[in-house]
Amino acid sequence: MSERTGVGTRDFLLPDLGEGLSEAEIVEWRVAVGDVVTVDQSVVEVETAKAVVDVPCPYAGRVVALHGAAGEVRPVGQPLITIAPLDGGGTPDPHATYREEERAGSGNVLIGYGTGHGGAGRRRRRPRLALAPEPGAPAPAAPGPALAAGSPARTDPLTVAATSVPAGSADRTPDPARRGDPASAPLVISPIVRRLAREQGIDLASVRGTGPGGVIRRADVETALAAPAARLAAVPDAPEAHVGLVPAGDGDVVVPLTGIRKVIADKLSRSRREIPEVTIWVDVDATGLLETRAAINAATPDAPVSILALLARVCLSGLRRYPQLNARVDTEGQRIVQSAGVHLGIAAQTDRGLVVPVLRDAQRLTTGELAAALAETTAAARAGTLPPARLTGGTFTLNNYGVFGVDGSTPIINHPEAALLGVGRIVDKPWVVDGQLAVRKVTQLSLTFDHRVCDGGVAGGFLRHVADCVERPALLIANV
Repeated sequence: MSERTGVGTRDFLLPDLGEGLSEAEIVEWRVAVGDVVTVDQSVVEVETAKAVVDVPCPYAGRVVALHGAAGEVRPVGQPLITIAPLDGGGTPDPHATYREEERAGSGNVLIGYGTGHGGAGRRRRRPRLALAPEPGAPAPAAPGPALAAGSPARTDPLTVAATSVPAGSADRTPDPARRGDPASAPLVISPIVRRLAREQGIDLASVRGTGPGGVIRRADVETALAAPAARLAAVPDAPEAHVGLVPAGDGDVVVPLTGIRKVIADKLSRSRREIPEVTIWVDVDATGLLETRAAINAATPDAPVSILALLARVCLSGLRRYPQLNARVDTEGQRIVQSAGVHLGIAAQTDRGLVVPVLRDAQRLTTGELAAALAETTAAARAGTLPPARLTGGTFTLNNYGVFGVDGSTPIINHPEAALLGVGRIVDKPWVVDGQLAVRKVTQLSLTFDHRVCDGGVAGGFLRHVADCVERPALLIANV
């Protein structure tokens, strides 16, 4: 996305970094006014409601303006950076504009969630520490429609303290106890590292940097998390130390509804508002399923299969028989769209909140491939390394809330899907087997479905098929 804004100059507009995302927050500029950039060079790191993403610029030339400051939210389709052609048409050296943090390896990220260690709530907007200017580089500009060379720097106390570091040195986070001695302050380059330390309550003065020249990297902060003495004591007059929490009087705490929490709230509200959902459930004896899993893993110890993978296989079998549930309602077109492939969503709880990574065309995978894909996907979701494209486009969701120790739920459908299967914990319960009371492994299955796509007969048939396969896995094998 671009538009021309003058003789030879081009504005690179903030693109849609995920399906339907309307804005992104600037985390860190990778370049400054006056820098030379090459085609597809990363120029800024932004945070959307789904991920932290490095944004590459499609143009080569010299940076003449940065539109927005760190911490500012920019809408999709608005100017992000303005590029002018090089004088004389020379070819820029792609290595000339590498920032110090890339050379120091201080925790920068590629496409994905970034560090993934932040809490689910987003912090309040607050001034960020400015990077110390490199020799000959222009001073950072004040936030506004565009940052141009020669603009005055911000004068808040944090910025003044940060920019008082001698030019050419790494950025140093000021420690209140040593504010008068910048040379003794901890060496921190990456805003991501500073943010992680702040959110986890880590005093950077107590962290030993292992990067070049003693630079504190993300790994150093993560190591310090294991040391309780490194955590800062709560400061009564500094409520922003509690990330995203704002005192509201009488001891109340207000959590700003921003970032991923806002996306979750909007999506679930829309689901409840638009979808006439119904939940049905059944208790099932999962003893046979557990025995089948044990037999499979004994036969293939190098490729273990999880209960989640077997449940996913059961869902795929049910959707093959009842494709009405693998669908969505197109309200504008007044039609129901049944998907040709099953793009299976797996609800996963992460530090950033609830996300639903998707396995596309899951019906094409073997049970072993399903197990491997599920393990990789859920691990990547919790680590925060999945790109936004992996978090959208699902057609049916499997939610194993039994891992939280609960028996049942009436889950909300992941809009615009038409159904979701929830699985409770598997526990020992009395069960009648062949007329005799026995102790069996019992779980509860809950199906929430959109009553517009089908009636109770279809939904009940699907849930009964799933329950029968859980109780008698031979039925699953016969239908694969």
